[in-house]
Amino acid sequence: MTPPASTPLPVTDFLKIPEGGEPYLEGQKCKACGAVFLGARGVCSKCGARGQIEAVRLSDRGTLYVYSIVHRSFPGVAVPYVSAVVDLEGGGTVKGNLIGIAPDPAKIRMGMPVRVVFRDALGRKDKEGNSYLSYFFEPA
Repeated sequence: MTPPASTPLPVTDFLKIPEGGEPYLEGQKCKACGAVFLGARGVCSKCGARGQIEAVRLSDRGTLYVYSIVHRSFPGVAVPYVSAVVDLEGGGTVKGNLIGIAPDPAKIRMGMPVRVVFRDALGRKDKEGNSYLSYFFEPA
């Protein structure tokens, strides 16, 4: 068995944890049309350009596009929670959980400003004992 990593592992491949630096989300930007996406790609799905994709650091600020309050989930996942889709400043649309606000439609509004924050991934660990770092959104 491999000993656990000394730092948490990213919960997804677009969450970057530089050594000695602050975590951030990384997108892919088309140099031809400026479209921003998550996940590696060789072709722009907006304009079809090939070989024009470059990695970019995404903003940690955005606006709430849409949300859903989840009342039923997998065993061990606390409910209710707020699942959200956020449009980031400068491009990129990301799905994640909205924290730091009550899961109450009277308190959440479309278009509200949010920021990306990085936290432990709810205490989850893999079989080697590695912990994970995840991203969340909170009201700005």
